[in-house]
Amino acid sequence: MAGLGARNGDESLQLRLARRSGGGWTSFALELEGVKSAVHVTEIQRALNDIEGVRASVIYPTSTAWVTVPDDVNPEELIRRLSEVGVKAYLTRSSLRRRAERLEIANRRKRLAQHRHSRSGLSIRGLGRRPGPRTPREVDQDSRDKGRLRSDVRTLPREAEPTDVLFTARALLTPLRFIVSLALTIPVLVMNYYRELQFDYWQWVCLALATPVVLWGAWPFHRAMVAGLRRGMSALDAASSVAIISAYLWSIMMLSFTKAGDVGWTSSPEWLAVNHSIFSSGELFLDVACGSTVLLLAGRLATRSGRNSLLDEEGQNIESAVSEVTVVRKNMRSGKPVKKAIPLQEIRVGDDIIVPTGEVIPSDGRVIGGASTIVPGLIGGGRETLDVKVNSDVYAGGMNLGGPLKIRVQRTGSRTRLASMHRWIAEASQYQNRSAQLATRSASLLVPWALSLATLDFFLWWLISGNLNAAFATGLAMLACVGPVALALSTPIAMRLGIETSARRGVLMRNAETMRQLDEVTTVIFNRVGTLAKGEMALETITTEMGENPELVLRVAGALAMESDHPVSKALVRAAREARDSGAGGDEVPHWIEVNHVRITDGGNFSGQVEIPIPDSDGNLEMRTVDAVLWRPRDLSELDGRLATASVAGGTPLVVSWKGKARGVITLYDKVKDDAIDAVAELENLGLETMMLTRDTYPVARRFADNLGISKVLAGIAPGKKDIAVRSVHARGETVAMVGDTSVLGCLRVADIGVLMGSADDLDHDEADVVLLRDDVETVPEMIVLSRRVSALADRNIILAWTYNGIAMAAAAAGVLHPMAATVLMIASSLIIEYRSQRVRKF
Repeated sequence: MAGLGARNGDESLQLRLARRSGGGWTSFALELEGVKSAVHVTEIQRALNDIEGVRASVIYPTSTAWVTVPDDVNPEELIRRLSEVGVKAYLTRSSLRRRAERLEIANRRKRLAQHRHSRSGLSIRGLGRRPGPRTPREVDQDSRDKGRLRSDVRTLPREAEPTDVLFTARALLTPLRFIVSLALTIPVLVMNYYRELQFDYWQWVCLALATPVVLWGAWPFHRAMVAGLRRGMSALDAASSVAIISAYLWSIMMLSFTKAGDVGWTSSPEWLAVNHSIFSSGELFLDVACGSTVLLLAGRLATRSGRNSLLDEEGQNIESAVSEVTVVRKNMRSGKPVKKAIPLQEIRVGDDIIVPTGEVIPSDGRVIGGASTIVPGLIGGGRETLDVKVNSDVYAGGMNLGGPLKIRVQRTGSRTRLASMHRWIAEASQYQNRSAQLATRSASLLVPWALSLATLDFFLWWLISGNLNAAFATGLAMLACVGPVALALSTPIAMRLGIETSARRGVLMRNAETMRQLDEVTTVIFNRVGTLAKGEMALETITTEMGENPELVLRVAGALAMESDHPVSKALVRAAREARDSGAGGDEVPHWIEVNHVRITDGGNFSGQVEIPIPDSDGNLEMRTVDAVLWRPRDLSELDGRLATASVAGGTPLVVSWKGKARGVITLYDKVKDDAIDAVAELENLGLETMMLTRDTYPVARRFADNLGISKVLAGIAPGKKDIAVRSVHARGETVAMVGDTSVLGCLRVADIGVLMGSADDLDHDEADVVLLRDDVETVPEMIVLSRRVSALADRNIILAWTYNGIAMAAAAAGVLHPMAATVLMIASSLIIEYRSQRVRKF
């Protein structure tokens, strides 16, 4: 307990914390040492969550565990459990302080309770009363107070509970184990396969050399098998473990009870079962026991070395980041700006920080001084370098390669883009870990089938041929050739690498199911604003009814749209301000228009009360407050005359009305993104139907879509009804991918795949299945092509794995597959699957 800074008798105090009604909870932060990889994080988290009532979340980049525990769980128990998985843990200072405070509160409560109890006891004794029998409820409550019953035990929800899958312990698969086993195996193989090198008692020398290989070299596989038997499960390498032990024990039996143990006995390898000698002549399989062990160790080490994840790489980058940063702040006395070095954790929004050459940018912000080239890394959306200058946005995690930059901080800590991306990737990795566990568990079901078939094969060969050596050789070959690892690797690795490859290209996918659904997409719907067109819109024309002032129409539109951040609203406000500053409209148009009670209707229209000059009955202008509306027409029936013509003749139309009458139509235009035409063409070439969703009237929308080559348009759709339009497309049997910005999050939620675009600064939207970090439209066909290629590769891997297992087991049963060759084929199948999956990195 000294390591936690606690006092003597702490164990009892820990139990006292559980005496409060309903059971108390405490949160701890543990600093971890020895976290090897993101895969190791899952093992650590599972070890903590296995403790009753404990809920833990392990953050890999910072090597920190956040744990919520019942008050009667001692932190020492958590530290002991973590030490079992090779991790050292220490409570942070804040956790130590919080724990000391809670223990002190528990002490104080106990003293008060004892004081009250003593006073109560005196009064009872003074009255001469005797305590009556306790009710069952009181007995239960007393048991709870003593910690024997717990009324509120938190457990993970069923869908979040870890799936039990037995892997061979990675920590035991060391190069030393492989090298020693290989050194002992080589002479065994040489003496078994070359008769001229077989001297007197060579077989006993082989047994002595094979013993450490079988018992120590193959120990990781035996350990996993035994653990599986204890838990009623089958480990992936259980069949190989059984094959190694069986070959070793059979060889001992041959040496002990047959001529194989005699002086001068020699043998040569038999590759077909029909050629094996009879039982009494002896037959050794020490070459199989040693060779299988060495091949298994080599295969596992080879596959492990090539599995660095994206989180591993980013974690290494974060570890190299600076711990202090130079900030420019005003001196409280002199009022002059001074430079000061502060810890990274003390950066505040609004601070001006200096990032020297070669250092990592610590927070999101905007450049206010200097120009440089940065390496954005993961947050760059696939770009290797990026030139930045004043007013350029930069993000945490980028490395400054040029001159020093002065950056004004906009987001820090968990609000940065890098932190959001890490949450995305961590959630995807966690989901993929669970999917891999389920796939591994399914693949492990092949092991009991293989054991059963090998046993059946042994007895059938014995009954038919009468040769125990041949029967054992075929059964051993069947066990050695089974490749559940190839089945387990066939899909998860390809999918994980696919998700990481897409992240490197600036596409964040929620999980493997997202990639599978993208492979099945038949229709892609684009929301026009925020995806196909550039962000800024500009004023095109103003058309008014006879007698209306076009400048007044523009000013009213700008006043109503003042509080909105939609691109259309921004364009109107900007145009109104420019007109006001230039003095357009003369004295008839007020310099400032008062607006009140502005609201946005369900149809996306702006309504409010504006104070504008209105002619009276004599034709004189007087300032009056009137109801005004800014709205977008959905079809031509809502307008007539010159306004109807204007609404379909140009860009996006907006109608300004007051006193219940349309006064003018303002049209806005926005430029198409440079790569939009090529992206749409590529989607069409992929066999996908493209649609555009917009509020514009059909003629305007159709003209815009024709310029891009989009097949269909869904025009005149109000914002509140866009999700209904997406549902209607899905109801026709289409698998829909909806591409849009934050203004259509409802559409993203109802689509089969919601693709969020143009929101790289804010990634935490549950409605989106995919977030595009890049603004170019080419990202959309790229992610679909990648999903198709990865899904096809995963499907072919499954077919290859099952085909191999079927053919290999048939060949073993037929007696044409030697046990040693069976092991080579099994390892080769796993390596081939691994190699094929690693190709995803190059897609």
